Amino acid sequence: MQHKLRKTPEQVVAIAKEMVAYARSLGCPDVEFSPEDAGRSNREFLYHILEEVIKAGATTLNIPDTVGYTLPYEFGKLIADIKANTPGIENAIISTHCQNDLGLATANTLAGAHAGARQLEVTINGIGERAGNASLEEVVMAIKCRRELLGGLYTGINTQHITMSSKMVQEHSGLHVQPHKAIVGANAFAHESGIHQDGMLKYKGTYEIISPDDIGLTRANEFGIVLGKLSGRHAVRSKLVELGYEITDKEFEDFFKRYKEVAEKKKRVTDEDIEALLSDEIFQPKVFWSLADVQATCGTLGLSTATVKLIGPDGEEKIACAVGTGPVDAAYKAVDDIIQIPTVLREYSMTSVTEGIDAIATTRVVVTGDVSDSKHALTGHSFSRAFSGSGAALDIVVSSVRAYLSALNKMSSFVGAIKASSEVSESQRVQTTE
Repeated sequence: MQHKLRKTPEQVVAIAKEMVAYARSLGCPDVEFSPEDAGRSNREFLYHILEEVIKAGATTLNIPDTVGYTLPYEFGKLIADIKANTPGIENAIISTHCQNDLGLATANTLAGAHAGARQLEVTINGIGERAGNASLEEVVMAIKCRRELLGGLYTGINTQHITMSSKMVQEHSGLHVQPHKAIVGANAFAHESGIHQDGMLKYKGTYEIISPDDIGLTRANEFGIVLGKLSGRHAVRSKLVELGYEITDKEFEDFFKRYKEVAEKKKRVTDEDIEALLSDEIFQPKVFWSLADVQATCGTLGLSTATVKLIGPDGEEKIACAVGTGPVDAAYKAVDDIIQIPTVLREYSMTSVTEGIDAIATTRVVVTGDVSDSKHALTGHSFSRAFSGSGAALDIVVSSVRAYLSALNKMSSFVGAIKASSEVSESQRVQTTE
C-alpha cells in the first residue's frame, strides 16, 4: 500500500468495496477479490478488508502467496485463520493462488485446500510469472493420490487429458517442461536403475504411485505395435486412436502421406514423432501459403543460399532465391520475397522430438509485422500483435520454413478478417448515409 499504491489502509478498503460493488452492479454473479501478497499482510487488516468486500458482494476470496514466500504450514494456517476470523466468510469461497519462487507452490496449495480453500488457482505445467504457479497436474494428482489424508477432497478434472493438455500448452507457448518435471516430464515414468527395472518387471506398484494410464499416457511397448516404413493405413490409424486422436478421412490421408515420407527415412516412428507430425500437418491455421519445395546450401566455403517454392492462395507456384547468414535465414528471406508482408522475427527455437541423429525437429517462431498493429482495449495504445507458428520435419530447414509459414498464415488470416470487418463497417456507413 505504501510503496506501490501509495494509499492509506482506509483508502484501499474504500476502493476495494467500490470496485466489488461496481462489478456486482454489472450483473456478475461471482465476483472474486484478491488481496495481493496476503501471505505477508497484516492479519487484522486482511480480515477487515475481506469482511468489507464480502458485504459489498464478493463471493470468492482469492488468497495469493504473491511472491512464493510462505511455507506450507504458514499458508495452511493463514487459510484457517481467515476462516475463523473473517465475519461473513460462510458466504464466500476461499481460493488459493500460490507462486513457486521457493518451489513450494504445489505444497502451499495443498495446505490451503486441507485448511478449507475450495478453489485452487493453478496453471498447466506450472507456467506463470517468474518461477511459475502451482502446477495443475501436480495438485490434481496429489489430491487424487492422497485423498484420504486431505479430508476426502476431490476435483472434477478428467485426469486422462493431462498429458495431452500439457503437450498442447508446451507447443503453443514454446515453454517446454524439464525431463524430470513431476507427472508430465519425459522421465516421470522412466526407470533406468537396474534395481528399479527389476522391481517394475515384478510389480509396477513397487516404484509407481500412480499409473501412466491415469494421466492419459500410454507406453508404446505395451501394445505391441511398432510403426515403421512397412506399416499400413490400418496400423497407423489404430495408433492414432490409441493416442487419443480422432481425425477425418481427408485429414488422415494428408497425415499418412507425411508419415510415409518420414518412415522411409527412419527405422522406427515413435509416438512422439506421430504427435509432432499431426501437429504440423493437421492442427494448423487456415493455409494461405504452403511449402512446395526448399533447397538450401551452407558451410564454410561460401555464402548460405536457399531456394523456396511456395503455393499461393490462388494455387499458383512462386519461386524465390535468397542469401543469408545461414540456411534458415536465407530461406526466410526467400519466403519474405514471395509473400511480401513486412515481418519481424521475434522468437525462434528448435527442439528434437526424440533422441538420435534421425530425430524429427520441431520449430517454433513468433513474428510481428506492420500489418498487425492493434489497439489495447483499455488504454487505446497501439501495439504490434504477435503470431506464433510451429513446424516439424526431419530436415531442420524444412521444419523452420514450415513454422515460419504457419505464423505468416495466422497473420494473413488476421489481416483478412480485419479487412473484411472494415469493409462491412464502411458498407453499413454508406447505407446509413444514403
